[in-house]
Amino acid sequence: MKSMILSAVLPFAIAATTPAGMVASAAAGEHDGDFFHSVEGNWTGPGEIVAGKYKGTKFTCNFVGSTPAGKIGMSLDGGCRVGLFSQQMSASVERKGRGYKGSFMGGSSGNGLDIISGNVVDARKVVFAINRKQLRGVMQARVPDGNSMIVTVSVKVEDQMVPVIGMNLKRVDGVAVGAIAKN
Repeated sequence: MKSMILSAVLPFAIAATTPAGMVASAAAGEHDGDFFHSVEGNWTGPGEIVAGKYKGTKFTCNFVGSTPAGKIGMSLDGGCRVGLFSQQMSASVERKGRGYKGSFMGGSSGNGLDIISGNVVDARKVVFAINRKQLRGVMQARVPDGNSMIVTVSVKVEDQMVPVIGMNLKRVDGVAVGAIAKN
């Protein structure tokens, strides 16, 4: 049962955590790279399903964030667990044309989600559109300081976006990654 929860619901949570699906900044601004680099490193923390059938289910995740050489984007690899049950998680996103495309857990053709659009709002926040078949949603990831990341995943119910998953991750590698000012 708990394993089914991980497979059915955590893809949304991780897609949110994994700026794995960013789409479209008119032009990848300087803050795009700043945000992606700020997510590099080791992250861990709790999450909770805050709405729906599994409301109240708590889980814990561990991720390693990295950026691809010579490209704008990132990947997060790791896993989440609910009690004794665990699920490997991975997500990646790269700039494609004028936007970002990505996948979580193999995308919608596998067991995961497609990251179909979104943008880097500033050096501390991204917003992504995610989908799987007829399910539409939004993931927001915010890095308020160099050592924490807050992720919220919402899904569209009728005409309204309803938050369903929240995560609070902390950096555990001891190295805060920040922007370096140009001379």
